[in-house]
Amino acid sequence: MSRTFISLAAALTMTTAAALTGAAAAQQPRLSNGRVTAQPVTALPQAFQAAVAAAADTRWIGYSVPVVDGERTMCCFDSGTTFINGTIRTDGRTCCMCTIEPSGDGTTMMSRTQPAPQPGGAIKLEGPDTMVVLFRVVNRQVERIRVFSEDCQLDAGGREVVWLTGVRPAESVALLETFATAPPGADRRDRVQDGAITAIALHRDAAADASLERLLAPSQSQYVRSKVPFWLGNARGRRGFELLRRVVRDDPSVDVKKKAVFGLSQSQQAEAVDELIDNARNNTETGVRGEAIFWLAQKAGSKAAAAITERIEQDPDTEVKKRAVFALSQLPRDEGVPLLIRVARTHSNPAVKKQAMFWLGQSRDPRALEFFTEILK
Repeated sequence: MSRTFISLAAALTMTTAAALTGAAAAQQPRLSNGRVTAQPVTALPQAFQAAVAAAADTRWIGYSVPVVDGERTMCCFDSGTTFINGTIRTDGRTCCMCTIEPSGDGTTMMSRTQPAPQPGGAIKLEGPDTMVVLFRVVNRQVERIRVFSEDCQLDAGGREVVWLTGVRPAESVALLETFATAPPGADRRDRVQDGAITAIALHRDAAADASLERLLAPSQSQYVRSKVPFWLGNARGRRGFELLRRVVRDDPSVDVKKKAVFGLSQSQQAEAVDELIDNARNNTETGVRGEAIFWLAQKAGSKAAAAITERIEQDPDTEVKKRAVFALSQLPRDEGVPLLIRVARTHSNPAVKKQAMFWLGQSRDPRALEFFTEILK
């Protein structure tokens, strides 16, 4: 064997080893104030159960998996956040250190207009590729599930973190589904079931779609079924939209149908607004029609305003009409206030006129004042 070939082989081996080391490091969370113990995984169920059984005290177990596409960051931020259409937007302030222990703020979802500073001064221009899934184990029981972005700075609060490497997304989804469907213990429903559903929805893997569909089945608890639609609209694209449309049409529970309408309002699919309009007009359930009208108002736009006004005029149920009047009050003022004035001035139903005048009063708009002055004179 030539010396040149040996040198090339050695260089290739060193490069490959460096790449593998870099890949392993990339899987590690950005974590401080804690001791991280890495464990390679062949089969996640067995590795996870072994890590739980070995937890003599409070510890965290975590791993990373690919996250769904989109500019979404799960992290904790300082003040200045607002909730808009299912996402958190900041006013440009930067990400702070997240305490993963219960004393810290909960995981928040945001769509960021500016990239947060990265360690070493690097700027990540795209959204994160992976997410960190963390399980808090107390007395050998999982009592909390949290999700963070790969680029989020985490403070472990002095706890040990068992970090599982090489986790396959489909196995992660299957593990999380067991926590989403397990009977909740005392006051742990929002900490375990909610966290599991959120984590499933954010997996960039087809197994997540199948899992969410199973979690929507009528055999599941009403609590679980009510949590899934938001994530179908917010994170699951075309597949989520189609499933929501089917739920609104066929599900036996009116409450779940209403949640599915909310999910449609979160969808970025082009047909989402048309689907809301169709349900506002034609759904046989009064509550579902009212819910569709309300979320149409949040979507705003001239198409939504026309559909809401139509329901005020044509819906046979006074409560739906009143819900539609409220929806007008949620439109941008230049759209909503003139329409409310028209309803208050011309509608034949006294209850509807009263509702329009109430929301005009709440608007504190000068045009409303002029209208009231005219009426009183």
